[in-house]
Amino acid sequence: MNPLRVLAAGSLRPVWSAIAERFQSHYPSGMETQFGPAGLLRQRIEQGEPCSLFASANMAHPLALQQSGRAQQVAAFSHNALCLNVRRELGDRSWLELLQDPKMRVATSTAGSDPCGDYAWQMFDSLAAWDSVLGQELRQRARMLVGGENSPQVPPGMQASSWIIESDQADIFIGYRSYNRLQGKESRIATVSIPQEWQPSIIYGFAICDAKARPLADFLLSEEAQAIFHQYGFNAVDS
Repeated sequence: MNPLRVLAAGSLRPVWSAIAERFQSHYPSGMETQFGPAGLLRQRIEQGEPCSLFASANMAHPLALQQSGRAQQVAAFSHNALCLNVRRELGDRSWLELLQDPKMRVATSTAGSDPCGDYAWQMFDSLAAWDSVLGQELRQRARMLVGGENSPQVPPGMQASSWIIESDQADIFIGYRSYNRLQGKESRIATVSIPQEWQPSIIYGFAICDAKARPLADFLLSEEAQAIFHQYGFNAVDS
């Protein structure tokens, strides 16, 4: 039996090796995984690229594949949250104070191509409903620097947040909280939490594009896999 072919959101890369290792014991043929922005991966599937299972950082892309007949089943399998990434010397400031500072250059992933960008701009919409001036100002100040079809590639071995900030492209990068565990004690990047009431609903979902991938889909929902996701900074699917 051939390995399953998986296309997975780039934010799953840190946890996926642990998932693949455990899954191997249940499915000896294992899987071959390619990572990228979920919106661009969805386009590849729509253009005919073979895929057994698509693991997305949102539910919209799997549902679109199901509606077009390219996926047999979709389901949510994990949750995440946003945070601000800043230079360490700014880490003692609150998230709102940082975003309200007009001198702070803000960067996000590319909305439409990368769900992390979509979530960041959803947060801007929420802030606009609370303070229209701040919301408008953030929309004008924020730049989509990664995760797009024509975005520069993040250097191998670096996180997007570290690269963006250390290369002086921005002062704030809005990214996923699950990356926090990868920041070492000597890192020059600090993470600043965003209160739950301002968090968009970040739901990861899979699409089964080949019936052979059902064992992997079942495994992602298992207690064993959910414990791995939690270990790597994600939240359980039912939380």
